[in-house]
Amino acid sequence: MNSKLVNTEELGRAVRRKREQLSASLRDVADATGVSASTLSRIENGTGKPDADNIARLTTWLDVPMERIMGSRPGEGEDAKAVVYFPRESTPEIVEAHLRADRNLTAETASALSELFRVAYAQFSRTEPERTARKRR
Repeated sequence: MNSKLVNTEELGRAVRRKREQLSASLRDVADATGVSASTLSRIENGTGKPDADNIARLTTWLDVPMERIMGSRPGEGEDAKAVVYFPRESTPEIVEAHLRADRNLTAETASALSELFRVAYAQFSRTEPERTARKRR
């Protein structure tokens, strides 16, 4: 069975990551998206099943293609998955999409590598003056 399903785990991680990057509360995100704070909490915790309207609202707020969170559950159809992204997405988001699509990696390994890449990218993508100023502090 190769039915399209919402990857709530992926959606929850993306919502939490952006919310934390913005230092926003669940209420702040609820106000910005029109998705209730309780629904957002369930999605972030992987226990919520968002409806189509909430999926559309959240992918718009996240500025990611809906296809990023749509797809087969692991083990249901081992065909190669296309990696879909918008050119305006950040490099760490694009790398994460590629890692998740790699059939040689478990979901846990892809997630760990993604976080490692995010940390390294944040450290090494700064301009030289910013790095120098940081070292002086």
